Amino acid sequence: MPDNSVSIVHEMDPHEWSNEETAAYEAAVESVNGAVGAYSAVIASEEAKPTPDRSIIDQARAAQSRLAREREGLRSTDTKQIAAARLKYAQLAREVLSTLG
Repeated sequence: MPDNSVSIVHEMDPHEWSNEETAAYEAAVESVNGAVGAYSAVIASEEAKPTPDRSIIDQARAAQSRLAREREGLRSTDTKQIAAARLKYAQLAREVLSTLG
């Protein structure tokens, strides 16, 4: 059985981040967070309706969960992944918010 009292961080290899890597990674995480927030707006909008559509709420929550997993998969050392994530999730947030009219 694993020892849950020890942080996984202690098992990681050290990595020195450049200022550029740090900024790019943080921007990618914020892009994902923006998309999660866009789905929060969808949920709030739907819940405010007199008869909310449960399927829209469920789909938005599922998308939020998927995005959380994808955010956890970001690797600061993968510059191509980080650059793609910044564009992808910023675009996704715009698309989701555009559905709110």
